[in-house]
Amino acid sequence: MLLMFRLGRPDVLPVDDFGVRKGFAIAFNKGELPSPKELAAYGARWQPYRTVASWYLWRVAERASARKVMPMGPAEETS
Repeated sequence: MLLMFRLGRPDVLPVDDFGVRKGFAIAFNKGELPSPKELAAYGARWQPYRTVASWYLWRVAERASARKVMPMGPAEETS
């Protein structure tokens, strides 16, 4: 996090971060969390903007957990 937010490095992918791994699993419809090695291999294609990819993966995980708490969309009618 220091490299990303304090030093402003654009190419950091925290493969051990739970939020990044969870966001990846949700965004790419994986049944389970990827291993850090798998995430690093896939993340190589995002170079040199892996920090931006990390930010988006955190947002995916955040929105998914928010939807579980408060579902988005029309309320279902109960009869």
